[in-house]
Amino acid sequence: MGLKEIGEFGFIRRIQTGCLVRPEGVVKAIGDDAAVFRPEPDRLGLITADLLVERVHFLRDRISGQELGHKSLAVNLSDIAAMGGTAREAIVSLAIPEDCPLAYLDAFYEGMKKLAGKYRVNILGGDTTGSRADLTINVTVIGSVPEAQLLLRSGARIGDIVCATGQLGDSRAGLQLLIDGVDAGEEPWTMLRRAHVRPEPHLEEGRMLAAAGGVTAAIDVSDGLSSDIGHIAEESGVGVRLLAEKIPVSDALKTFCTRFDRGDPAAWALAGGEDYCLLCTISPDAADKVCAAFAEAFGRPLHRIGTIVKPGTFEVIDADGRAVPLEKTGWDHFR
Repeated sequence: MGLKEIGEFGFIRRIQTGCLVRPEGVVKAIGDDAAVFRPEPDRLGLITADLLVERVHFLRDRISGQELGHKSLAVNLSDIAAMGGTAREAIVSLAIPEDCPLAYLDAFYEGMKKLAGKYRVNILGGDTTGSRADLTINVTVIGSVPEAQLLLRSGARIGDIVCATGQLGDSRAGLQLLIDGVDAGEEPWTMLRRAHVRPEPHLEEGRMLAAAGGVTAAIDVSDGLSSDIGHIAEESGVGVRLLAEKIPVSDALKTFCTRFDRGDPAAWALAGGEDYCLLCTISPDAADKVCAAFAEAFGRPLHRIGTIVKPGTFEVIDADGRAVPLEKTGWDHFR
């Protein structure tokens, strides 16, 4: 049995079970022309959308349906995390080619629903249509944040400490393994592949940072460290100095770079994308307190990787102590 046999509305009935995990505030979920819910009082609304296109953002023959469903929602949840928010509702739309099996779509929703359940996010509907060639996925997530705790890219100030909530570069290495057809069924390759196909959004980390006080700006690492810290610098009107030796890279990435002669792991961290941890800037008088609170809450360090400096400076200090211009080598959809 396939999509032709069950039709659009049969498919909608097939996937709607398990989409509503937090019924409070929801008036109408899947099944009408629009979903209906009550916004939360005394909070700012957040809304974000991401489009994932086969052969541009993913290779369908190298990622399982469950992994793709997880990732499609995770990239949106990461945007909410970067604002310090709580994710609440999701809208999912698909353009489905004829060669996409129904079993793959079932697995897609299984992976998405599992992640949605973890973070109590309702899937309230969306749209489905046919595609002449590739699977295309559009996810919109609605969230909220207390007004006083909203994190933006534009708040960094000279002297602030630049921090990262996780390791960088693993996802790019995982993608390279998939492209090269390397068997990722054993460690450390399994870890790198997982970083690419099943990223974990740092929602809890984002909420903690937003509530801690002293965090001045934030962004999620979707395009790569060099590009994303550049976004903060541009929006805040400041410069950045990163320390190559402080950039958190995993042992798996170090092994990858050695085994395949891929150069400096820090360069992969700077140029990689889709890590979906958070970058933030913290005022120097609050940095020790925030870092200590983060370590206590999550059992791992908040990595201090650089400093916000005067406008016009955009550099990384290499292992030999030399200042090297920081090139924006991350992902750009149109380059």
